[in-house]
Amino acid sequence: MRQLRNLLQESGFYRIPLKKIKSGHYIFSAKINTIPGVFIIDTGASSSCIGFNNNSYFNLKNEKSLVKAAGAGAINMKTEIAKNNSIAIGSWKISHFDFVIFDLSHVNEALNQVDETPIHGIIGADFLKKNRAVIDYGRNCFYLK
Repeated sequence: MRQLRNLLQESGFYRIPLKKIKSGHYIFSAKINTIPGVFIIDTGASSSCIGFNNNSYFNLKNEKSLVKAAGAGAINMKTEIAKNNSIAIGSWKISHFDFVIFDLSHVNEALNQVDETPIHGIIGADFLKKNRAVIDYGRNCFYLK
């Protein structure tokens, strides 16, 4: 029987290692607009997002949004949107990806309480679906096409 890794890589998928942290989340490194950052992978987040405090760090061009965000214990949070950004993970890269921008301080405070370093953002279902992600929790990695 063929291993999942071999099957996916032979089908053109790119393998990305994940690190499980004390909070139980899985993180990985990615570059947004060529700037390195740390992101949580979250299949329950409908949209990928970056914290307001990282706007200038990632050279984001935000636009106002009437949409309110909720999740991770917070509701009715103000959002903005940053359109047409590039994402690179290792040698895998895409352009023209949009991020929701909102306050991630509640997420980073929860990580701080378990002595983990802050994250820059969350990669959610929009990104995972668009790029045909397959998550292998047993091997702490995921694959993108």
